[in-house]
Amino acid sequence: MKKYFQFDKYNTNYRTEFLAGMTTFLAMAYILFVNPSTLALDGIEQLPEGVTRIDKGAVFTATALSAAIGTLVMGLLAKYPIALAPGMGLNAFFAYTVVLGFGIPWETALAGVLASGLIFIVLTVTGLRQTIINAIPANLKLAVGAGIGLYIAFIGFQNAGIVQNSDATLVQLGSIMEPTTLLAIFGILVSVVFLSLGYHGGIFYGMILTSVVGMITGLIAAPTAFGDVVSPAPSLAPTFGEAFLHLDDIFTMQMIGVILTFLFVDFFDTAGTLVAVASQAGFMKDNKLPRAGRALFSDSAATVAGAVMGTSTTTSYIESTAGVGSGGRTGFTSVVTALFFLLALFFSPLLGIITAEVTAPALIIVGVLMASSLKAIEWDQFEIAVPAFLVIIAMPLTYSIATGIAMGFIFYPITMLLKGRIKEIHPIMYGLFSIFILYFIFLA
Repeated sequence: MKKYFQFDKYNTNYRTEFLAGMTTFLAMAYILFVNPSTLALDGIEQLPEGVTRIDKGAVFTATALSAAIGTLVMGLLAKYPIALAPGMGLNAFFAYTVVLGFGIPWETALAGVLASGLIFIVLTVTGLRQTIINAIPANLKLAVGAGIGLYIAFIGFQNAGIVQNSDATLVQLGSIMEPTTLLAIFGILVSVVFLSLGYHGGIFYGMILTSVVGMITGLIAAPTAFGDVVSPAPSLAPTFGEAFLHLDDIFTMQMIGVILTFLFVDFFDTAGTLVAVASQAGFMKDNKLPRAGRALFSDSAATVAGAVMGTSTTTSYIESTAGVGSGGRTGFTSVVTALFFLLALFFSPLLGIITAEVTAPALIIVGVLMASSLKAIEWDQFEIAVPAFLVIIAMPLTYSIATGIAMGFIFYPITMLLKGRIKEIHPIMYGLFSIFILYFIFLA
């Protein structure tokens, strides 16, 4: 094992790698409860006609298994200390835009995730994935990340009750003295405290402490027996294989736009995470990432596995930097993280304790972290600022990541052409321009 993971080369050992793997798990364990809550549209009473609610227990199991499988493949095949799980932002797009907004059944949405994963594999094996990533301007990639951050933070504010509907102004300040809203505000505060003090698992710790306070105050039903905390993993039967059964439903212009969005967002998430983690660990050589193809394949395979089991796109997690910061340098770190996700399968009863008010702070804090990419956008160049701003502002205002991406990718070639920077526009961007024009035409 030490020889396979080259412990001597990276000057590491089992203890260091184990602690790093555990640190990464704690930093991203919140997804085990946030993802089922998001995909099941907790807090949303009225669903579109013909749309049912996905089974939370099955999603919990799919989340843990897809994270374990993806992280294990990353550790064993690519040998990187990078963990994977269903992505934040992508799960919100799946639930709030595709299912709630478009009225597309979750079964068809899973088929879209599966299709995107299969396309990922083809693009990765042929090398086209890197070509497409390079074709999209860095400023638009940064804008997509920041826009998704604002979008999921907006959802978090709604789930917390801090923001609510208004017939006059669309949104307004909610009743912040409501007990459940106060609980969510407490969760935000404690999460901020933990993260400010440097605790890598700050979001997860914040959820635990908020749940405890909720039980003490009677806002959350406290467990009364051992079975209320630990039990066998929920069955995957309600969701397993549904993606295959509904592949015939993805051949519409609307679903093509959805699949493209899954593709683009995972493109950026994975590329950004791989570079960030590899840079921190010192893996980059001549600005290139060794074994990049294996890492990208691991990500693609995890998306396919997750879709088959019943969850949204699985992607590499930036929280992996927490483990690297703790000394993790090899794939054994990922193996440890994967084992913790498998162990977590037995704690599904906690889904009844982790309510929407408890997960809302996680959405808001992750939104803050994602919005940090705003600083790197070249705002002083108007031809860049316009499409970047449209991507960012349209996502929360239209309640759609796809619409934000479409607006920015349409305006980018226009503003660049008007500025005389035609040589800087990659041909692929013209193709995306045309696709998103058709997307709006058929959406209307």
